[in-house]
Amino acid sequence: MQEDLSSNQSLFARLGGEAAVEAAVVRFYERVMADPRLAKFFEHLDMGAQIKKQIAFMTMAFGGPNQYSGRDLRTAHAKLAGLGDVHFDAILEHLRCTLVDLQIEERAIAEVIGIVETTRADVLNR
Repeated sequence: MQEDLSSNQSLFARLGGEAAVEAAVVRFYERVMADPRLAKFFEHLDMGAQIKKQIAFMTMAFGGPNQYSGRDLRTAHAKLAGLGDVHFDAILEHLRCTLVDLQIEERAIAEVIGIVETTRADVLNR
């Protein structure tokens, strides 16, 4: 019986590496910007820069190369008045749907959602 080497790979590698994370982030933001619950929080941002920062952050968070140099999550979200659990849950919903659309395996999707869930308190400044 051959050992499953995928279990030894980082989540970043199992997702498909840089190209897959980039594709996921781009599709994710397309969903977010089409959602009236969320779009207002991004309307004054340079979305090209936001996408690049998010790719770097997700790459780092999923065990890929650390090239993230942005602000910490608490500081980055501190001025977003009205941001709450309903918005965070919508982000998780869009992320899950994006990963399903990209045919990521359920185990990896669950890991991604679990990692993102650990940021809730910082994003919501609790």
